Amino acid sequence: MTTTTLAVLVPLLPFLGALTGLLLGRTAPGFVRPLAVLPTLASLVLAAVVAARQGGDNAVDAATELTPTGSVPIELALHIDGFAALTAVLVATVATCVQIYSTGYLRDDPRYPSYAALVSLFTSAMLLVVYSGDLMVLLVGWEVMGICSYFLVGHYWETREARAASLKAFLVTKLGDVPFLIGLFALAGDAGSFRITRILGAVANGGIEHPTLIALLLLAGVAGKSAQFPLHTWLPDAMAGPTPVSALIHAATMVAAGVYFIARLLPLFEASQAAMVVLAVMAAVTMAGSALAALAQDDIKRVLAYSTIGQLGYMTGALAVADRGAAVFHLLSHGAFKALLFLAAGVIIHAAGTNSLAAMSRMGRLRDRVPDAYWTMTVALLALAAIPPFSGFFSKEAVLGVAEHVVTGHTEHAPAAAGWIVLLAGLLTALLTAAYATRLWLLAFRGHGTEAPDHGRQPLTMTAVLWVLAVPSLALGGFAFRVLPDWFDGHDLTPTLTTSVLGTGVALAGGLVTYGAWRHTTAHAARVPLGAVAAHPGGDAGQVEAEAIAGHEPAYGDIAYAPDPSDPGRLLLGPLHRPAAAGFHLDAVYSALFVRPVRAGARLVRFLDREVVETYVRGAGTLPRWLGAAVRRAQTGNLQTYVSALLAGTVVLAVAAVLVATGA
Repeated sequence: MTTTTLAVLVPLLPFLGALTGLLLGRTAPGFVRPLAVLPTLASLVLAAVVAARQGGDNAVDAATELTPTGSVPIELALHIDGFAALTAVLVATVATCVQIYSTGYLRDDPRYPSYAALVSLFTSAMLLVVYSGDLMVLLVGWEVMGICSYFLVGHYWETREARAASLKAFLVTKLGDVPFLIGLFALAGDAGSFRITRILGAVANGGIEHPTLIALLLLAGVAGKSAQFPLHTWLPDAMAGPTPVSALIHAATMVAAGVYFIARLLPLFEASQAAMVVLAVMAAVTMAGSALAALAQDDIKRVLAYSTIGQLGYMTGALAVADRGAAVFHLLSHGAFKALLFLAAGVIIHAAGTNSLAAMSRMGRLRDRVPDAYWTMTVALLALAAIPPFSGFFSKEAVLGVAEHVVTGHTEHAPAAAGWIVLLAGLLTALLTAAYATRLWLLAFRGHGTEAPDHGRQPLTMTAVLWVLAVPSLALGGFAFRVLPDWFDGHDLTPTLTTSVLGTGVALAGGLVTYGAWRHTTAHAARVPLGAVAAHPGGDAGQVEAEAIAGHEPAYGDIAYAPDPSDPGRLLLGPLHRPAAAGFHLDAVYSALFVRPVRAGARLVRFLDREVVETYVRGAGTLPRWLGAAVRRAQTGNLQTYVSALLAGTVVLAVAAVLVATGA
């Protein structure tokens, strides 16, 4: 087969698997798991073959016109360069791991068939975004991911939290998609095409008349999809969905789409220095704010959610200093260790007998209970904290290195202000990232929570996936920074001495300070029994998660304890802890600025409709009704009455005629 044919099959196979799974889910349940895993696995193999054939050389381009439009054409187009080829491999790898993991995690879930089909559709949509060479076709995948996230985040739709989270995710991302769509049309209008290659050609020739306006409109959609400030608030709440869904969204789909989109069209953003500075500020605020929020969270999945927001901030920071190689390098590295973190968290949630909103203060002493999760999560947290030689060190160092190049004037593709903003925010975030990664590890594996009942060994489909993802988390960085430049337009990704020392130094400082704070608080900690509770009867992880989200947190011992007072986050953040734990009250701010005024306007419209418009309508009908009632009363059916009325009328008319004649 040609490379083009194989590339078409990569997103098509998961789509066909999703369609078949939905059709056969009820009638042939035995086929559900093979239909979930095999098409995605085949897509991974084909994506790897496409990447091997592409080899980082010239992009693979193919197109056919979808339908005549009479103006700007829409084409089914492929544009597969080195970035697209490797990103597709990442997406397919994580999706395959999630599907395999889910066969054990949700083994007793009655809605598993629809869940598996939606995951396949989600995967297909992201692969369409990655391979698409036409922005309108890309938009199809972009929007399909939005609706899939709505259904998957709301998988436990019986619960209020899941329903609210799915609706919030959908509405916030749609809020960004409105200006995004306007920006796409404006861009195509200037370039005369939706084809990415022609748009980039128009940018190079100065054919885009309003690059700043278009770039800012597109950034709104990116901020919503990739959970960047100020449209990031939906992502922590999306933890109400099943843990494998969180791994898929955070590691390889949806949130990665916005970063990947900017990387595709980076020359357009480079054409506007104002847009680059805005992108840098957005990245800096996102990085630092999310890291502070992560340090204050007690729920393990919310820590990882804020961590994702911060790591995406690193990627947008790299794009703000005009280096898409560093951005996509960190996208690939982050995809591996973040998927591992979420899937290991799922194992911990099950082993601890706690919930999807899993309080780390109630964990502890899980090292011997879940050795697979312990060792693999340790690897992933070291990668997250950017400790050498783990993969996160090399990819995060690539971001800091290109920011340093901008600051020192080695490149003129980005303003120096953007370089300073990204470099300083990146170093601060490296400190905070190591701090919350250390805190998570200490509280989850060495905390003072209660001993959970033994739910037995985790299914092999869950633990094996952890070790598969641990390999790239450990080894990808050292290998990739030597090989990836050939795939990434020749951009050098070799670590630089200055930022390597600074980045590693602040990361080690963050980890050591957090450990010291934990030792200090542990010395003064004391458990406070809250009373006897019934032991949780056991069950699969998905059932534990569903019960917990419903507000019925399964108890996991004979005695329940108060939140762990040895949490070092409270000591480190001090007065910032409370606002950071609440996400700096951005939801309350948005409620005051937008939700309440909209509701007040709706109440005013309802009042006007009921009390003014309906009153007018009712009044318009009342007068004829009264007249009709009066006429109806005159119709008595008595002949003498009619004759009397006729004579009376005749007399009145005669008198009137005489008066008129006399007056004349």
